Amino acid sequence: MPAEQKKLSYRVLIAIVSQRLGEKAEALLSAQHIPTQYHVMAKGTATKESLDLLGLGQVDKTVFLTLSTAPTAHKMLHKLRDELYLGTPNTGIAWTVPISGGSAGILRMMQEMDTQNKETAEVEQMEDKYTMVIVLVNQGFSDDVMAAARTAGATGGTVFHSRRVGTEESHHLWGITVQEEREIVMIIADKEHKLAIMKAIGERCGVQSEAQGVVLSMPVDDIVGLKKDS
Repeated sequence: MPAEQKKLSYRVLIAIVSQRLGEKAEALLSAQHIPTQYHVMAKGTATKESLDLLGLGQVDKTVFLTLSTAPTAHKMLHKLRDELYLGTPNTGIAWTVPISGGSAGILRMMQEMDTQNKETAEVEQMEDKYTMVIVLVNQGFSDDVMAAARTAGATGGTVFHSRRVGTEESHHLWGITVQEEREIVMIIADKEHKLAIMKAIGERCGVQSEAQGVVLSMPVDDIVGLKKDS
């Protein structure tokens, strides 16, 4: 493998914006010719006290998930910040999560995109200050998740719906019966609060509870739109 390819790393860029900015965000991403984009409608859960901090005053949200190499993701993240004024009220936030690999086809598309855009420099990872906490619970328990998370320092989250996919055999193996309709809650947390937030959610909405929740965390390596970081 050529030396320049060994240095490439990849990111998932996640942007959560108010619905009024959804079309503009989509246009910015499309103009970069990013080959993979996914849109999800969601709802914000921020309390009134934290809306200024998060810039998420409206409830209805559009979530964008894209895949690219680190240089393109870094450039796109800050372009979204500058063009959408992320961090001001009723706008949104965006962040990147590192990924370790993918199928050959998608990696090749991401590499070709960087070559066409002359994005060759690797991006230095920022200080590990934030974490993305993801919680999967039965439908109707997202409020309980956020209530538990707030007791441990969380200020807000984003909720969207999903549908369980699996076999009955796998559920019997684990000894649980999970509703087909599930809710996914995404929370951006300070690193210092991560474990407390995950513990609080697990105690109230864990897999043995009626919510039958699963709690995961992923590193955030770059973020824009938090008022206190602007």
